[in-house]
Amino acid sequence: MKTKVVSVEDKLKFLFNLQMIDSKVDNIKILKGALPIEVSDLEDEITGFETRIAKTNALLDEINNRISKHNENIANSESLIEKYKKQLDDVKNNREFEALTKEIELQTLEIQLSQKRIREATEEKTKRTETLDTTNGRLEAKRTDLTQKKEELEKIIEKTDKEQNTLNNKSEKARKKIEERLLKAYDKARNAYRNGLAVVTYRRGSCGGCFNRIPPQLQIEIGMRKEILACEHCGRVLVDHEIAGVEDEQVA
Repeated sequence: MKTKVVSVEDKLKFLFNLQMIDSKVDNIKILKGALPIEVSDLEDEITGFETRIAKTNALLDEINNRISKHNENIANSESLIEKYKKQLDDVKNNREFEALTKEIELQTLEIQLSQKRIREATEEKTKRTETLDTTNGRLEAKRTDLTQKKEELEKIIEKTDKEQNTLNNKSEKARKKIEERLLKAYDKARNAYRNGLAVVTYRRGSCGGCFNRIPPQLQIEIGMRKEILACEHCGRVLVDHEIAGVEDEQVA
């Protein structure tokens, strides 16, 4: 049984068709790859805000405890002053009078110091509360963004998974039409470039991959489709617009 001879033109068509299919798969992967990163970043930000809020709440609790202790100190000092004032009525000499008077002064100073500390703590509490409110607002905004991104991601995954499976099947079928030597060169070129382009058209006399100028003679030879030609700068296979137009319609 004779082996069917595949023309160069058909080989070019097969290669370009495979490139179009694989490029669509690449675009789906890029689309699906960007959103999970955004979701992950949002989750990290939310965790950061939650940690900040927890720390701020802990600081507010500590401030409230300080205020409470200072209020207790004031109440205790007021009680002692009351007690010492009553004792003044029963003093028997100047020494006792001066001692009680000094104690009253000391407790008065204690009250003033505690009042000062309460004012400072209250100011700090106000600032911390404002910060907490702002952080809570930002947290809620991030949570809303996260919910939207997750919903968007789920819809894209649901939509693109089916499309990607279809394209993968098409890619496998397209690869079977191409000889192993060309497939190896195609895969090597695909892996060499981030955009995965191994087969490109030339536009306005330039390579569609690296955009370097293609000599006029090479442009003519590409149009003749008598041999598989590559860009002398980037090594990508070059095809003419007619092949690209026909194959693009078949893949779409």
